[in-house]
Amino acid sequence: MTGTRGYGYGYTDTLDAEHYAKALRADISGGLTRTPKSTAPTWFYDARGSELFEEITQLPEYPLWRAELGLLQLHARDVAALTGARGMIELGSGSSTKSKLIIEALGPADLNYVPVDVSADALHQASAQLVQDYPGIRLHALRADFTAPLVVPPLPEDGPRLIAFLGSTLGNFRRPARGPFLRALRDIMRPEDYLLIGADLVKTERETTAAYDDAQGVTAEFDKNLLHVLNRELDADFDADSFDHVSAWNSAEQHIEMRLRSRVEQRVKIRELDLVVHFERGEEWITESSAKFTKAGLRAELAAVGLRTDQLWSDDDAGFTLMLTSCSTD
Repeated sequence: MTGTRGYGYGYTDTLDAEHYAKALRADISGGLTRTPKSTAPTWFYDARGSELFEEITQLPEYPLWRAELGLLQLHARDVAALTGARGMIELGSGSSTKSKLIIEALGPADLNYVPVDVSADALHQASAQLVQDYPGIRLHALRADFTAPLVVPPLPEDGPRLIAFLGSTLGNFRRPARGPFLRALRDIMRPEDYLLIGADLVKTERETTAAYDDAQGVTAEFDKNLLHVLNRELDADFDADSFDHVSAWNSAEQHIEMRLRSRVEQRVKIRELDLVVHFERGEEWITESSAKFTKAGLRAELAAVGLRTDQLWSDDDAGFTLMLTSCSTD
């Protein structure tokens, strides 16, 4: 579906009405019948999950969100000067809070901005606010799953484009999947385009596990919110009190895992899937896996798909970096 529909901005929906339901059913039915059990982090984010994540971003143990915001406050104008971009595509745009800093640095008047997200509600809410704040912006919201082949709406060919992929969302891809994903991004870039990536860096095990298991228990509530989502959406009978939240650092793979550990041996019915899931006492279910990077390692992954690192800005205290890359001509 493409059009304006009175929104005041363009809107294209590439997902069918049942996309969420189909993807949820497929992921949960597959993820809870494999060993070890593991599912995508996508399903945390109902209204309550989004509220909890906003709380997480302000926790002292979780500096990622604030570090990236700080780097953009310091260097958005540098991004604008280096790229000269007149178009911006943001993957996983959400509320577009951080991207506003880049939009303002690029100059919103006649800027082509394409926010990409799977949530229609998030896209409409953010887009309506942006066209109100920046009357001259040319905005076309795209509801799409950016893990699938991405088809960007036609934009006027009036200069370089910047693709923004913030929030260390790249870390949600396991290493075997990152290469194909980055290559797909490289393939939609023109020679004059740029890619800006935010990445969380490897830190000590203590710092990393604390960021995903805070003292106030907000992350634990966020993790267990998945159970409430599944109870509601799939008519399951998970008991949140029969699971503990844990975080564990995998040093070999350099990623942090959030897990739900069954406190007892139990069987859970998921009626919408006609599925009964057995948990042993102490069995762990991986609900999120988030890779952490070294600067050299990320540069190498980008170079392997033909992306050259042009500029790097880092907050070494918080362990976060922004990398501006472009198409390699080598």
